[in-house]
Amino acid sequence: MIIGLVLSSFLTLNSDTIDNPHQVDEVVVVSSKTDRGKRSVKGSLASIDEHLATLSHVSLVRRGSYASEAVVNNMSSERVSTTIDGMKIFYACTDKMDPVTSYVESGNLQSISLNSGLEGNPQSTGNIGGSLDLRLRKTGFNKAPFQLNTAAGYESNGNMQIYGADAALSSSRFYTNFGLFYRKANNYKAGGNIEIPFSQFQKVNFFTNLGFRFPSHNRQYDILEATVIYDKATNVGYPALTMDVAKAEALITSISYKHQFLHPLLVSWETKAYYNHIVHIMDDTKRPDVAIHMDMPGKSTTAGLYSMLLLRNSIHDATINYDLYYNRRFADMTMYPGEASPMYMVTWPDVGTLNTGLSFADAISIATTHTLHINTKWAVQTQNLHNEEGYKALKVFFPQMKQKNNQMIGRIAASYEWTPRNWNISIGTGWGSRAATITEGYGYYLNNTFDKYDYIGNPHLKNESAIECNVAIKYATRTPVQGWKYNIGIDANTFFFSNYIIGLFEQRISPMTVGAEGVKVYANIPHARIINSRLSTQLETPQIKNIYLIWANNISYSQGTDNHGDNLPFIAPWQFTTSLNIVGTTWSAQIQWKGDAKQRNYGWKYGETTTPAYSILNITAEYQFSLSTLNITARAGVENLLDRNYSTYSDWNKLPQKGRNVYVSCTLNI
Repeated sequence: MIIGLVLSSFLTLNSDTIDNPHQVDEVVVVSSKTDRGKRSVKGSLASIDEHLATLSHVSLVRRGSYASEAVVNNMSSERVSTTIDGMKIFYACTDKMDPVTSYVESGNLQSISLNSGLEGNPQSTGNIGGSLDLRLRKTGFNKAPFQLNTAAGYESNGNMQIYGADAALSSSRFYTNFGLFYRKANNYKAGGNIEIPFSQFQKVNFFTNLGFRFPSHNRQYDILEATVIYDKATNVGYPALTMDVAKAEALITSISYKHQFLHPLLVSWETKAYYNHIVHIMDDTKRPDVAIHMDMPGKSTTAGLYSMLLLRNSIHDATINYDLYYNRRFADMTMYPGEASPMYMVTWPDVGTLNTGLSFADAISIATTHTLHINTKWAVQTQNLHNEEGYKALKVFFPQMKQKNNQMIGRIAASYEWTPRNWNISIGTGWGSRAATITEGYGYYLNNTFDKYDYIGNPHLKNESAIECNVAIKYATRTPVQGWKYNIGIDANTFFFSNYIIGLFEQRISPMTVGAEGVKVYANIPHARIINSRLSTQLETPQIKNIYLIWANNISYSQGTDNHGDNLPFIAPWQFTTSLNIVGTTWSAQIQWKGDAKQRNYGWKYGETTTPAYSILNITAEYQFSLSTLNITARAGVENLLDRNYSTYSDWNKLPQKGRNVYVSCTLNI
């Protein structure tokens, strides 16, 4: 569904492949020479979190300065599907320290696409809030025979160092690109020069892509592509939590085969097989005054495939996709209480999840300015607990639970789009469901440092479902009016939940964690509701001596309530962003003012407290120039110019954001 500032775009894998035609709501460009979507002001050296933050419907739950959790439409990762080039990947940490987005780097990404709500991408599952797909950067065929890129950056707050290099080879039959990216940061300082201990991190990311194109016949061709990503983060501090991370390591691999048709309806058929393995080890050995030292490792392994057929003619733009994946996740904990014997506990009981689904999406051109979008997917899921010790421990609380569980989940959505001159008007609705996550269904005594409760999963949870209603209206000048361009857009969506899954206090069970206030067990509540709305404007001035201004504004408001009318946690207050850009032929500069109102509608029942209002100023500048065959891009800027000490509503345990931060970077392209 087109929502808000609709940046409809087809994501290109390379010049020789056919784009996936499903509609996307927004695109943030990570690495591209064309301006086909939003960009971070830091360019390709920005972190994945900083790229995600530019998307209108995305906010971030921050537990440290590394690997924030993406929230879409005020719904956390349980209700959001995140894929990398269509591959399903699942985090390995029971405390969400390693979201899927943490296992890639800007250096190997082309773009990040967002589908808001139920009209997800073909490989997404359980995407009530929305879906994110991180598209990898692939050089493609018939490009420059050789390319070399190097980049370096520095940020004063935390002494962060960023280095990257990648190279590419291309011909009519073969391409490859590969690279290495490295980040390292010390503890950062909040406003007022207050150091935040245990906020350091370092990571390295290596990637390579290969492509072979077989000889063509009557302009038909076949492409074989392969990808390998290795990502490793070490010594990662999480100041909002009680533990840090010694190692988060991922191996991500895939191989795909695509056939291009010469047919009035059939466009292409792609089949991809993939495998990824993640190991995550929490660590508290560097924390002072630890009551009980704990080892908490976790691992996640996923193997899967999808096969996608694209069809297109003058009326239809359709996708038929079959996908299957098998994920297995295990986590345990060993506690060392001083002189006593170690205590062992399984927190994720080695749960194997087999999911297979079929999706269909079509954009039907009813007339020149009228389009009907249809999107549906149905999947069958089987979960099996392979760890007998974990199964028996959970069965103490749920004697009737089964070791194997079968479920069916799905979604169906439709929207109507009318595009008369200068206008884009859309209205849509849909229904979708999701199964409980591993934590919600089978988690065992997982301590939540936000509300200070131990959480226990519930294997008897019903599938959560929601009905979405959305509307968007946008007006934009197609041609300048006396040199001026402007647009204004308003959008809103509402999600009506049934069997909403959330943790509820259970007084009959005692906590296990030292200092915990009690135990919560995941349960279904009958109803819940989340409303999101946004207004955006943009004004572009006429060019004077190849210089022009762009003034952009966004204001949004959300509300979330449970079946008793009480506020849900982590729902954004009033938020605003206004920025003024001055753009020249080879340079640009921006000043940005953004902030949140006071969080008055906080979820007190779920351990949330009010968050004060704040606003900050950011400035940045960019300059591009060439020396012979060398293209150079230099950037510099200051974040939080006035050094405000503040936290946002989504900062875990009111973790302060960075204070004043000066950054510089330079990118070289040969």
